[in-house]
Amino acid sequence: MNTKINKVAVIGAGAVGCFFGGMLARAGKDVTLLARERQVKAIKENGLHMDCLSFKETVAINVTSHKEDISTADLILCCVKSPDTDLAAKEVAPFIKKGAIVLSLQNGVDNAERLSKLLPHPIYPAVVYVATSMVGDGQLKHFGRGELLIGDMEANPQAHESLRAIAELFQGAGVPCEVSSSIKRELWLKFLVNCSYNAISAIGQITYGEMVKQAEICQLLESLTKEFLLVAQHEGVNISFEEAEAINQKIAVTMSGQRSSTAQDLMKGKPTEIEFLNRLIVRKAQEFGVSTPSHQAMYALVKMFERQAVK
Repeated sequence: MNTKINKVAVIGAGAVGCFFGGMLARAGKDVTLLARERQVKAIKENGLHMDCLSFKETVAINVTSHKEDISTADLILCCVKSPDTDLAAKEVAPFIKKGAIVLSLQNGVDNAERLSKLLPHPIYPAVVYVATSMVGDGQLKHFGRGELLIGDMEANPQAHESLRAIAELFQGAGVPCEVSSSIKRELWLKFLVNCSYNAISAIGQITYGEMVKQAEICQLLESLTKEFLLVAQHEGVNISFEEAEAINQKIAVTMSGQRSSTAQDLMKGKPTEIEFLNRLIVRKAQEFGVSTPSHQAMYALVKMFERQAVK
């Protein structure tokens, strides 16, 4: 397998896609964003403005709304929302060249699996820890962190060379990126954070740091965590309550000023990813014959707000 990565394409030029694509472009890498027309127009005219914790720059980056323009990319970063995964994969499939690698930088734990059913390419998941938001077309705001863990769900030894090349690409752009030999567990640890924080942040339009200052919300986070761990155990992912609690507490510190992507979607009147977060936990719980009432409540409330917000 060719592991030389000369060109990168980003599918889904939202906050995550623009951050990681922008970091690569800032380091001189050949990157093309596949974006909506408004985003394309803004970036072509003014560049991608990156207001990050360590720098504020306008980065020159290729941007297009034409799917055929990604046909020379060696690495595809899939950054679309989870509900859009299947449609996006079908739309770009004819334009991804043979031998290209697809890296899923998405919330949830099943996107790489879904992509693998639709694309005849190596598909690898990434665990993404970054707090970002698009504050306008072509304008990115970075609130905290910005690292990746990548791996192969099948633990195929032949994947190591490709994963190492991807890690080195990001590391060369100032993005911490490590190859994990236990990527499923890492995905579920991040999934824990999404299922604990996203819905509450969305319902209250509240930051992570503000959430943990309230005793009642801390009690709810504990209930969500215990239910999550029960489902994870049935999935063959063993995470102790102490480890889960530490992960959640770390997020409240390192991303204290962040509102969840679910909160941002609701505020903008967009559909959320809740079907692939708390609702996925509820569905799996039903399969395993266990109860997750806190996750069901979070799902129901977010769906209620979503129906009101999305016109």
